[in-house]
Amino acid sequence: MRHRAGGTGFQPVPPPENEGKRRRKLQKPPWLKKRISPYQDLMKVKTILERTDLHTVCEEARCPNLGECFSSGTATLLILGKVCARNCGFCAVEHGVPLSLNEREPDEVVSAIGKMGLRYVVITSVTRDDLPDGGASHFARTIQAIRKLDKGIKVEVLIPDLQGRSSSLESVLNGEPDVLNHNVETIARLYSLVRPQAVYTRSLDLLRNAKESHPHILTKSGLMLGLGETREEVMELMRDLRNAGCDLLTIGQYLQARPDRLPVVRYVPPEEFEEYKKIGECMGFKAIASGPFVRSSFHASQMFEKSARIFVSPE
Repeated sequence: MRHRAGGTGFQPVPPPENEGKRRRKLQKPPWLKKRISPYQDLMKVKTILERTDLHTVCEEARCPNLGECFSSGTATLLILGKVCARNCGFCAVEHGVPLSLNEREPDEVVSAIGKMGLRYVVITSVTRDDLPDGGASHFARTIQAIRKLDKGIKVEVLIPDLQGRSSSLESVLNGEPDVLNHNVETIARLYSLVRPQAVYTRSLDLLRNAKESHPHILTKSGLMLGLGETREEVMELMRDLRNAGCDLLTIGQYLQARPDRLPVVRYVPPEEFEEYKKIGECMGFKAIASGPFVRSSFHASQMFEKSARIFVSPE
C-alpha cells in the first residue's frame, strides 16, 4: 500500500497490483517471536491504570513489548488524552479532534507511579497542535508533581515537536526532566510519507535547542527501520542527531500495527541492528539500544544509568 501526504495528514492510496502482491508475501522472520508474559503480571499494571483515566502509549500504540514491560511493573504513561491531532503513517494511536484537557491528570500520574512503585518514569503524549503551547505546560506540571512525590524518581519525557515553539520547549525543560526525548522516527526522504505533518529539520532543531539551553539534561531520540531507508540514509540521520547534540539513541524495527498503516518494506536482521549500535558508539552517542524489538522507552532506565555513569555535566 502506498500513501500520499496532504494537508489532512496520512491518506491510504491503493498500490499497483504487482507491488501489492509482493508486499502481501512479506512474512515475519523467526527473530520476531516473543514470549507471552504471565497474565497475572499484565493485569496488575492494567488494574492500576484502569482505576484512573490514564492511558499508556504501550497499549495505544500496540507496542510489541507491552507484556514484558507490564510484567516488570513498568509503563510509559500517556498524557494530554489519547486522541492525536496528527495522523502519521506508522502510528496506531487514535487520531482526530482531541478532547479537552484533564486538569487532574498530573495528580493521577503521581497516584499511578506510587502504586506501581516506579523509580524511573517515562511520560509521553499525543500531539496537541490544538493547544497554544502544544501541551508543554501540562508536561511541566506533571514533572513538578512527580518531583513533589519523590525527588529521587528519574523522569524521562518523550515530547512531540511542539510545532517548533521555543517557548514551549523551554517550559518543558524548566520542569527539569532527567531526559528530554523526541523521536525523529525516520530518515529525511521519507518524512512526507511517514510523518506528513512534521518537519525533519524542526525535530533536529528541537534536540539542538534543548541541549544548548539545558546542557545538563540528557537528550534522546529514536528511529524505525524497515520503511524503505538505505544504510547511507540511516548513517546520515545518525550523524545529524550527533551534530544536534543528541546523547541517547534507540533503533528498532517498524511493525505495521493496523492494516491501514504503512506496510513493512523490509525486516532488518539482528546483525544489522548490532552494526548500527557499534557505529553509533563510535560516533559518540553515550548509550544506544538497537534491535528488532527496541522502542523509544524500552529499557529506558538501563540506558539512563549507563549514560549517567559517563555523563559529565558542564560547569
